[in-house]
Amino acid sequence: MVDNAVPLEELLAGETATISRITGRGPDVHRLEEFGLRGGSRVRMFRTGNPCILRLGGGNVCLRCDPALRILVHRSE
Repeated sequence: MVDNAVPLEELLAGETATISRITGRGPDVHRLEEFGLRGGSRVRMFRTGNPCILRLGGGNVCLRCDPALRILVHRSE
């Protein structure tokens, strides 16, 4: 099976995706999970850049890129 997950920062504004997995230090991953970012969550890129803004559920989450933390997503069809 081929995993076509891409880094979150490759999404364009307006694109929707499902989080495949998050890799990084345990405490950092746990912190994102507290915000609702976890495998299976659907997100929509609101604003690209660093920081980017994601729509998650009924709210927005602002994320700054961290090379030690990777969020991989599957683009929605």
